[in-house]
Amino acid sequence: MTQQTLESSMDPMSSLRPVRIEARDVTVHYGAKQALFGISIEIPDRAVTSFIGPSGCGKSTFLRCINRMNDTIEGAKVGGVIKLDGEDIYDSALDVVELRARIGMVFQKPNPFPKSIYDNVAYGPRIHGLASSKADLDEIVVSSLRKAGLFEEVKDRLAEPGTGLSGGQQQRLCIARAIAVGPEVILMDEPCSALDPIATAVIEELIDELRENYTIVIVTHSMQQAARVSQKTAFFHLGNLIEEGPTEQIFTNPVNKQTQDYIMGRIG
Repeated sequence: MTQQTLESSMDPMSSLRPVRIEARDVTVHYGAKQALFGISIEIPDRAVTSFIGPSGCGKSTFLRCINRMNDTIEGAKVGGVIKLDGEDIYDSALDVVELRARIGMVFQKPNPFPKSIYDNVAYGPRIHGLASSKADLDEIVVSSLRKAGLFEEVKDRLAEPGTGLSGGQQQRLCIARAIAVGPEVILMDEPCSALDPIATAVIEELIDELRENYTIVIVTHSMQQAARVSQKTAFFHLGNLIEEGPTEQIFTNPVNKQTQDYIMGRIG
């Protein structure tokens, strides 16, 4: 066995699925201010990729590039290339509504609609015409709630407001709402920062289950969380991608001194 083959066999990333998202030289400007500088990264299919780094380092900005949420910000300009399954997501001919159905988003603060639990999950399938009958819609709602680990807790309360659930349940409802339109990728922006430790543990367990069927990208301020849930980690600092690689390597043997300093708590 050659040294290269040996290294490959020891590399946990080598067993991951193919690349799902590819970014090359991505820049973001908000007016005259540059927020991201030439970000290039490959995000593997059916794995969890974590973005870590200090507040304001660009990790959430880059996450929003992946489903074109920055399009909604006045003065925002995105450069470079981001491809999903080899297709340029910034192609002018691309349907952004369809893209956001393929790439779901879960935000930092749980944000259920002021509707029933059922209607929160049914909303996306209705507007995208994914159900041809009430029975189809019922099946999508139940299946999505099951995948989000919430169905058993709410099955007798589907007509009650989603806003009446606990914080952790609301976040799982938002995950069910994202799943309901059949996405391929789920983006999560600090999904546990507003939750208590018990609810956080439930969401982390759910993320681990969901990666069997979805490509997941998570922004987290918690290095412990990144270490627990992700297979790949990328460290951002001052708008630059400093280092990325298998999570275990990033946390135990980083190549870059800045990464090491951040993980050791010397910068933050």
